[in-house]
Amino acid sequence: MSPDIDWKTGDIISAGVDVGSVSSQAVVLVDGKLFCYSNFRTGSDSPESAQKVMDKALEETGLALEKIHFTVGTGYGRVNVPFANRALTEIACHSRGANFMYGPQVRTILDMGGQDCKAIHCDERGKVTNFLMNDKCAAGTGRGMEVFADLLSIPIEEMGQLSFKVEKEPEPVSSTCVIFAKSEAVGLLRKGWPKEKVLAAYSSAMAHRVVELLGRIKMEKDFAITGGIAKNEGIVKRIESELKIEALKPQYDTQIAGALGAALFAKALVEKERGLR
Repeated sequence: MSPDIDWKTGDIISAGVDVGSVSSQAVVLVDGKLFCYSNFRTGSDSPESAQKVMDKALEETGLALEKIHFTVGTGYGRVNVPFANRALTEIACHSRGANFMYGPQVRTILDMGGQDCKAIHCDERGKVTNFLMNDKCAAGTGRGMEVFADLLSIPIEEMGQLSFKVEKEPEPVSSTCVIFAKSEAVGLLRKGWPKEKVLAAYSSAMAHRVVELLGRIKMEKDFAITGGIAKNEGIVKRIESELKIEALKPQYDTQIAGALGAALFAKALVEKERGLR
């Protein structure tokens, strides 16, 4: 919660809820400024996850859900947000949210979520001009990282740093399918490969996979990475190395881009209703 914002004096209170396959986020804006947000793992019940993540965001703020003027749902479970006034696609919401987070200079957005990867090209207002999505396999996604974290018995938040603890970067494992990659990794462990070497090989494969996706759209150097994988330094640095471009540095939690964009759309819809747009 931002202590500098008093929601009671706000003219427009808007919210966005991004219900994903792995985690959910809720963002509340007061007159377009970030007031509060929450982010936690998603259960199998999308309506319950949406309610819980919103309740968590509003916790200790004194702001009741009924006081929010407009809420937009997005993400995997966007049609199952019971209190949302509207549902919008995550592509549009991630683009608008990244524009807020990184500034109008961002043109290329790589969103690495729980079940898919999205390469988005946008204009200076955060409007989508082109996008591509890879959702055919968990390789290169949060689910894929969870599979390897479980296989290697490594906390997922430690995977990035551990992947750098190799003397030489190994050849990437298969990145066409997480099942094949896992099978290959098991074989490498049996051959005596240490965990960090296996992890480095998989991280390189993930990075190469998403760089190929980026190469299929109009890639520009002002690019940002959003989603949970953006917190994995091992993946991010390998992507930057392959692209020979440094990603814009985040000032916000990279997982809230979708919910933030949804909240910005909610604000715009209120303004339209009031004849302010």
